[in-house]
Amino acid sequence: MPSPLSADHPAAQPSGPGTVEALISQTRRLKGEVDAVRRDARHDGSDPTGRWQRALYDLALHQLDDIDRHLAQLRDGPPLRSAPAGSGRAGSSPGLVGSAEWDLLTDGAHWSPELYRILGRDPAAAPLTLDELPSVVLAEDRPGLTAMVTGCLVDARPIDGEFRVVRPDGTVRTVHMRGRPVLDAHGSTVSMWAVLRDVTALRRGRRAVSESRASLPDPASAAPARPAAPRARPAPPRLPGAAGLDLAAVLPPESAEGAGALWYDACATAGGEALLSMVRLTGPGPAGAPEAALLAGTLRGLALAGLAPGTLLDRLARQPSATGRPALDAAVCCLYRAADRTLRWACAGHPAPLLFRGGTGRLLGPRAEEPLEAGDLLVLHTSPAPPDRLLALAPRLAAAESAGEASRVVARESAGHGNEVCVLTARVEG
Repeated sequence: MPSPLSADHPAAQPSGPGTVEALISQTRRLKGEVDAVRRDARHDGSDPTGRWQRALYDLALHQLDDIDRHLAQLRDGPPLRSAPAGSGRAGSSPGLVGSAEWDLLTDGAHWSPELYRILGRDPAAAPLTLDELPSVVLAEDRPGLTAMVTGCLVDARPIDGEFRVVRPDGTVRTVHMRGRPVLDAHGSTVSMWAVLRDVTALRRGRRAVSESRASLPDPASAAPARPAAPRARPAPPRLPGAAGLDLAAVLPPESAEGAGALWYDACATAGGEALLSMVRLTGPGPAGAPEAALLAGTLRGLALAGLAPGTLLDRLARQPSATGRPALDAAVCCLYRAADRTLRWACAGHPAPLLFRGGTGRLLGPRAEEPLEAGDLLVLHTSPAPPDRLLALAPRLAAAESAGEASRVVARESAGHGNEVCVLTARVEG
């Protein structure tokens, strides 16, 4: 199927094979680490908290399997020929992604072999037209599909939604579809292009997490409620390929207004750098932890592709805002290369990072690069305290024995200025 011209820009070309191979290696390494943590978290299944944690581990591994599979499709490119007739009835691979284009001028359709497999249809059969597509969709989901397609063809709105299909063998699959209208030189819609993904197993995993979480005892029923204090949470384990950083974080209380819209992340990139980031959401929609995590995950994915901090934030700022989801309000992104102790950073609408060295501190600019030294302490934060108040903490931070202690010092100093404080500290080790 040819790459169409979408309503707002030409279709993007995929990255080179070297970049995709690096992403595949990174994904498989992360899968191994998550699986190792899951196996270490042993429990007999009688503890509700343990069941919920195990369900989360299983869901994370399933999503990483999907990413691995999709990247492999990018690496291998389009299939050279369609699958053998009848192979579509063998079952749909979890997370499989297919594509389709519906031509409005000829009423024709072009499907990828993967879409035949998702819908369980014989690849020798003609693809369904847009008028025929609702015939395989559950009756209660047809109005939603019709509304999405109509909005795309009439109002040139992108499609982003889910519906359930009934395969010829009677099984029901959940399909997520993202699509765009294809316009001619005069701005008229001539076809619709879409990517469809089988998300059945993913939705099943999320239901398992929700059910396990619902079985947890309500803390409010077990003890009187009391204000939550800032809590230290260790950052992820030592970052592979980016050794030499002592990392720790303090998050706002879960009861804090807007606390779910704050998120931090720390990971290793394929280039051997450490990514440290912090984001805040705003705008329409529920600005909760899942949405913030989604945005932070996007930032991580862009960093794994080798983009510089400033480019990362520019890409996030240009994301579509018409999805009804919360938008990026503020962000800071740092990349630390342990090989030469070089720090690159960028921030937008976010308090500038702080750098403490030798008992003194200073604000870093919006975008720059400079070498660090052993003992330096980098602080990313959302504290509303005046900058000079935080910089005055330099002697106390110099005396802190760990990044965790330094995080708590900053959080305590910010306590009187509001409770929506997130702190991430990174100390350069000798």
